[in-house]
Amino acid sequence: MTHQVAGLTIELVQGDITNQPDIDAVVNAANAQLRTGGGVAGAIHQAAGPSLAEETRPMAPIQPGEAVISGGHDLQNDHVIHVLGPVYGRDEPSGKLLRAGYDNAMKLAEEIGLSSIAFPAISTGAFGFPLEPAARIALQAVLDHAPERSSLSLVRFVLFDENTLKVHRSVLSELMES
Repeated sequence: MTHQVAGLTIELVQGDITNQPDIDAVVNAANAQLRTGGGVAGAIHQAAGPSLAEETRPMAPIQPGEAVISGGHDLQNDHVIHVLGPVYGRDEPSGKLLRAGYDNAMKLAEEIGLSSIAFPAISTGAFGFPLEPAARIALQAVLDHAPERSSLSLVRFVLFDENTLKVHRSVLSELMES
């Protein structure tokens, strides 16, 4: 699914965040210590190789909603933007912290002139954020950024499974109609 908003292309795909060769930066749903973990963080660290952990070690810890940028190492992308999403029910206000993570990632991408970024569904796995509200926050952040952007021309959401893709499609269609 692809939408155009104020010159920004928003794509929703099911796939593997570590296999996005046409994207400048992939977003890591990171942990506070920026270490290898499970889910997206584990996949990105495994694909990027041990030099990613070496580069990010001095950047840690980060706080919920914060974003930091590193090289892509063995990934096909030049950069990885690491975002710590909130743990739902613990890090409050979780909605504002999740929104800050998306906003901060796009801000970092713009600061260094990137044209494309790929997001996973931050905080919806082990951090327990309910999928529909998380999708609404993520997509609204991108839609709000579209008219203000300078370098970003493509934001892709790379979603792990069919249900996550379906929820994001539904939410984006709803937001585009309002």
